[in-house]
Amino acid sequence: MMFRRLSLGIILPSLLLVSCSQKQEQKEVIPEVETITVNAKEAVLESVYPVEIYGQEDIEIRPRVDGYIKKINVTEGATVKKGQSLFEIDSPTSDQALLTAQAAVTSAQASLSTAELNMNRIKPLAEQGIVSSVQYDTYVNAYASAKAGVAQAQANLANAQATKNFTYVTSPVDGVVGSIPFRQGSLVNNASVLTTVSNTGKSVYVYFSLDEIETVRFLNSLEGNTQAEKLKNAPEVTLRLKDGSVYSEKGRIEAITGQMNISTGSAKFRAVFPNPNGILRSGTSGRISIPRTLENAIVIPQRATFQQQNKILTFVLQGDSVVQTHIYVENTPDGKEYVVNEGLKAGDKIISHGLTTLRNGQKVKEASK
Repeated sequence: MMFRRLSLGIILPSLLLVSCSQKQEQKEVIPEVETITVNAKEAVLESVYPVEIYGQEDIEIRPRVDGYIKKINVTEGATVKKGQSLFEIDSPTSDQALLTAQAAVTSAQASLSTAELNMNRIKPLAEQGIVSSVQYDTYVNAYASAKAGVAQAQANLANAQATKNFTYVTSPVDGVVGSIPFRQGSLVNNASVLTTVSNTGKSVYVYFSLDEIETVRFLNSLEGNTQAEKLKNAPEVTLRLKDGSVYSEKGRIEAITGQMNISTGSAKFRAVFPNPNGILRSGTSGRISIPRTLENAIVIPQRATFQQQNKILTFVLQGDSVVQTHIYVENTPDGKEYVVNEGLKAGDKIISHGLTTLRNGQKVKEASK
């Protein structure tokens, strides 16, 4: 019995020593990590803003006379030429005014003929002294007055004819017809917008806004002394349509409003995009991308980072351990990399894979390459 107790007393401490030794060996396992050496290089970023697209000319078509729509000669979305008939208006008041003016011309011409006859009849009598010169001058003045009455009546007739012509509503420019809210028989007046005609044939205007700080930064990034010179040196811009597709033609920023919008604190920019195939329509929307080139930028893959409490973090290799580092970044256009504005410098080594298995201050071993 004593031998057994002695044996257990010797064996148990030995087992405890072996167990502790194994645990110590497990704690000393150091993981291998793959690293990336951070280098500075040129990078291109994009600033993206919502836009509204308009034709170079967006003209509201309004009738110039009151009346009823007699005929609609176009359909919504149709391409029209300058001078092409769009609508015909039935305007009784215009018709009546034309008839009245025509009658007035006829009456004035009759009065002129009568005055001329009277003047010619009295003239020889005046020359013979049968009637006084004063009486003759009265007939001469009556003739001159009748002649002026004819001119005035003809002017009124021309105005009435022009008003009558207004019942034929034509397109003032080449363009595309917008929506038509009225139908045949609708009562309209000069406050009624019958439709719009948008000139988008050659190019379109794309409008977007930048706040005051962004505007200053944008202009400071361009070469030139004046705003006009700077805009000439601005990079080409890209348009992304509502469905997410990228428009095939590049555009250029050509104008900035001279005054900041007080209510929004922003300036309106205008870019022009070619529209040879008529794909872009007035009134549509999208997003514009303005490229920005950075020299000596720190660029890292997004896979070498992780997010925690809305912060972007990475692990930096320092000696034989890793340090969790908060970095400030901007996305690159491809969505696969970050440009690091703060938190890293050229020459730093960051962990490229397996970040979820690491913890701050953990000892690691850099994998051989």
